[in-house]
Amino acid sequence: MRPVAIIGTGQTQHARCRDDVSQPELVREACLNALHDADVPPSDVDAVLISNMELFEGRAMPELWVGEAAFAAGKPCMKVATGGTSGTSGCIAGFHQVASGLFDIALVVGFEKHSEGHTQTGMALTDPFWDRAVASGALGNFALSVSQYMAERGVTEQHAAAVAVKARRNASNNPHAHLQMPDLTTDAVLSSRMLAHPLRLLDMCPQSDGACAIVIACETEARRRCARPAWVKAAVTRHDQPYLGDLGNRLAEMRTLREAARVAYEKAGIQQPLRDLDVAEIYEPVTYAELAWYEALGFCADGDAGRLIEEGVTTMQGELPVNPSGGVLSTNPVGASGVIRVAEAALQIHGRGGERQVDGVRTALATGYGVYAWADAIILGEALQ
Repeated sequence: MRPVAIIGTGQTQHARCRDDVSQPELVREACLNALHDADVPPSDVDAVLISNMELFEGRAMPELWVGEAAFAAGKPCMKVATGGTSGTSGCIAGFHQVASGLFDIALVVGFEKHSEGHTQTGMALTDPFWDRAVASGALGNFALSVSQYMAERGVTEQHAAAVAVKARRNASNNPHAHLQMPDLTTDAVLSSRMLAHPLRLLDMCPQSDGACAIVIACETEARRRCARPAWVKAAVTRHDQPYLGDLGNRLAEMRTLREAARVAYEKAGIQQPLRDLDVAEIYEPVTYAELAWYEALGFCADGDAGRLIEEGVTTMQGELPVNPSGGVLSTNPVGASGVIRVAEAALQIHGRGGERQVDGVRTALATGYGVYAWADAIILGEALQ
């Protein structure tokens, strides 16, 4: 397997509705930005991977609709659709294609245009016989899992509200972010509309239109084209079965993320995540999930996530800044959300994060989360060895 690196990233402006562009135009916007950032002409791209939460826009086989916009005409093109992990899974597929020697340069682009579908909360992703009556869609099954997690680990609504405030304030430094709320307070989060107890409106991610792309290159091309490549140290994916009743306390256990992180840390030489990582971009579709992921990723012991947010450990000024971009809580074009995590982690390694840049980043973590408990863990580093 050859070393591979991310040498360019590109995003669109993410918003509630991008009615100024079609889906292909949205994809083209992100791809052009990434290729320009990498100084790679479209003719040098060997293969294209497209990630999208298929059918959110009511269109099957989106690669046929947007492939040409991603410069895939006449080239190998593959679509990845694994729920919320579509973006990170697409990036991992791209890493493997280049590392295997199949291609030298690959372009990965994720997109979603929710404003053309409005199906995110209505889709019945649960088993139609056993689970649909109690958990059809994201809100229902998250509400169940969050209630279990709060009871077992002692996290509170105030802890979750602090996560929401951190995310939206960080997003105010990100010119691409959908929800930029620099003046948000915990009181405002706690007084927002109840959706499904204990989840309130401001505990949840938005529905966003947007796209994000990355350019992946083999070692030779990365060294030739990029002054500071973001080298892929580890890329691990773990999927689970979809029956809610068999997942136990999903947020508390999160066995897929724990296992993916364990393997990724071992590959990358990470012994103490809180010490060895410089920044993390984690996929948190709900405030309580970020707290649960602190534990699953080994940032703290089980039951200590509330302490981390109370002490400011994961703020921009803390020991391990989490989601300087504002995270999924601030921007969520689902097919692109995982690519955004990887792109933002790479930007930190490149040292080009602008107002959201963390000082001295050498090692960055990105994660993906999909359907009920699927997980991806990716570690990027400034140095190959």
